[in-house]
Amino acid sequence: MLDRKLILENPDAVRENCERRGVPCDIDRIIELDAKRLEKLQLSQELNRQANECSKQIPAAKDNDERQQLIARGRELREQKDAAQSEHDELEAEIVALQTLIPNMTHPDVPTGGEDDATELCFGATAKPSFDFQPLDHLELNEKHDLFDFEAGARVAGAGFYFLRNAAVRLDLALQQFAISFLADKGFTPVSTPDLALTSVLHGTGFNPRGPETQIYSIENTELNLVATAEITLGGMMAGQTMTAEELPLKLCGLSHCFRTEAGAAGRASKGLYRVHQFTKVEMFAFTTPEQSDAVHEEMRGLECEIFDALEVPYRVIDTASGDLGGPAYRKYDLEAWMPGRGDGGDWGEVTSTSNCTDYQARRLNVRFKKAGEKGTHFVHTLNGTAVATGRAMIAVLENHQRADGTINVPTVLRPWMGTDVIG
Repeated sequence: MLDRKLILENPDAVRENCERRGVPCDIDRIIELDAKRLEKLQLSQELNRQANECSKQIPAAKDNDERQQLIARGRELREQKDAAQSEHDELEAEIVALQTLIPNMTHPDVPTGGEDDATELCFGATAKPSFDFQPLDHLELNEKHDLFDFEAGARVAGAGFYFLRNAAVRLDLALQQFAISFLADKGFTPVSTPDLALTSVLHGTGFNPRGPETQIYSIENTELNLVATAEITLGGMMAGQTMTAEELPLKLCGLSHCFRTEAGAAGRASKGLYRVHQFTKVEMFAFTTPEQSDAVHEEMRGLECEIFDALEVPYRVIDTASGDLGGPAYRKYDLEAWMPGRGDGGDWGEVTSTSNCTDYQARRLNVRFKKAGEKGTHFVHTLNGTAVATGRAMIAVLENHQRADGTINVPTVLRPWMGTDVIG
């Protein structure tokens, strides 16, 4: 949630930011409602003062008639105060509802526009493969090596679900083990998170678990939802907590299953494992001071690059454009891997993203920190970044490491967990 003081004191900048992001927001309505809210607050406080003054006069009343008049007057003032407070609370709720629709402010270096306006920043250490044969996509490789079963998945849970089989199971686990070990060595605390979270936690991290546009699976007749990413649970684990500045940055890597409805996502580019309803992901998450967040964001981007360099997968890094950031992100980098079987002749496909959400999520979740020797508290900054989403990472590994005889080379870093150098 954006700071209300920032909205009220800088309405033009907030309005311009909303336009840059392509998000319709009624800033003027918030200003109007907040003025009314302040009037009701002041009225409520004044009526409360008068009621207290009336109560003080009761013991000094000259007779019973005056006492009863003062009691009646005090009761009337408190009823008026309660009515003003109720109107204030209704206005506050309406302001908060509008306030939650306003996206975070945007880093000045972020390109303006939509998906096609992202800026290409750099490429990975591994070059695109130059095959002297017709490369196969991961579904054709599956036919050779019996790696996934989408038909059985559909029989059990519907379209978009699948079984992993044989070497794919070991590859999925190897990617998880590699990512967790890598990040643990970099100072991230490994955490295995719940696959369910309360609606309030989803709202706190900026996800909408209800309504026609949601990508969230909700549990009927409960306040629980299947998580779309460990970002939700890792952010929620510190909800309502106050840390010390010395504890920050607090860096976590979370292992979770991820569930997404992926409504309206069908298409050739989304085939196979690229866009499914369930997958496993290792997620980086950090709580920082405001002064630390930019540096931690760059660190996370660098770690994502190191992971895919180690997997010997070609990739590019893009600076996501303003209209494609989503509500919480101040800035977001996407890492897109080269997938030889994607589209006609290969294409880039997103495999990780990392976002600096500044204090946007922390305000909703009420996560704060305290500086030694200072009164009061401050909101932390939160950051998240994909280490490995196993489904898409498997596509990139399988398609880039295939060989002319149909076998697949296993990246060196995964061999200790795979127990083999070659699939097939």
